[in-house]
Amino acid sequence: MTTAALSRHIVIDDHGVAWLEGTNVKVLEIVLDHVAHGWSAEEIARQHPELSLGQIHSALSCFHDNRIEFEETIAESYESAKVFGETSVDTPLRRKLRAKGLLH
Repeated sequence: MTTAALSRHIVIDDHGVAWLEGTNVKVLEIVLDHVAHGWSAEEIARQHPELSLGQIHSALSCFHDNRIEFEETIAESYESAKVFGETSVDTPLRRKLRAKGLLH
């Protein structure tokens, strides 16, 4: 198996956002399911039956290969939401980001 086969499910748009090819699902959405809920690829597939297990594994591989960038994006999104008056509810994702020093 080649690396190209593993990445064929991921496309990057003009804004640098990674998407699962042929869907309206961002890689970040799969990452959030994994990080915030602690879901395995199999559980994500149960929650998103429109996605193949291969697509989900590709998204998680993309996350693990670019973990710092994804964690920074997640932290920035939460900080932006806080600025705009969004909820400050303590969620599992917020606790994990805070523990890593990515969120205050």
